[in-house]
Amino acid sequence: MEPAQPADRVPSDATPPDGQPPVRPGADPTPPDAPPALVEPAPDAGDHPAPPARKEKARSERSPKDMVLSLLILLVPIALLIAFYRGFLGGDSPVTVDPAPALDQARSANAFPVAAPTGLGDDWRTVNARFQTAADGATLRIGYVTPEGRGAQLLESNIPAEKLLPAELSDGQPQGPADLPDGLSWQRYTARGNEQALVLLEPNRTVIVVGDARESELRKLATSLR
Repeated sequence: MEPAQPADRVPSDATPPDGQPPVRPGADPTPPDAPPALVEPAPDAGDHPAPPARKEKARSERSPKDMVLSLLILLVPIALLIAFYRGFLGGDSPVTVDPAPALDQARSANAFPVAAPTGLGDDWRTVNARFQTAADGATLRIGYVTPEGRGAQLLESNIPAEKLLPAELSDGQPQGPADLPDGLSWQRYTARGNEQALVLLEPNRTVIVVGDARESELRKLATSLR
């Protein structure tokens, strides 16, 4: 018969009852009961409303009428400036030149008889004038803007006509006499593009009046030569 064991003596057999984990010697007995941890349930998509969609960009509150008025405010000063430029400063007028220096050079060269337009009026604007000399001859050119706003050119030269005409009129062909009232034998010629020409052939010079101006204006320029 075994002797009685002290009441505070830990049994040497640590084998737990069936179904319980083993307990190490000296381990704290079963921990005190603690309240279970709170686990928040996963949010249900159906329980909460979706976040509001991004607001559309605010539209302009300006009406079409306001926009039109703004454009008018910008366009009116521009229109006034253009009108002032054209009406008072002559913005659309071509730059004019004085043909006198070129005429003087041609007369001083004494390469051919020089004829100058006279009595054309201020509505014939001279836009270029030059005298040039080359190995095969000399040439005087004077360009005009006619009263109708078209172009016309006076050319006088002692370059041989068989070389001058193809160079100046391209494939121009004679179309018959011009019957000008000055008594000279002017001939009508075709020219490049939509141009036409009046040609005076003389032994020591050739005179050409050419341009896209009307024939009546070309005839006036030809008959003004003195």
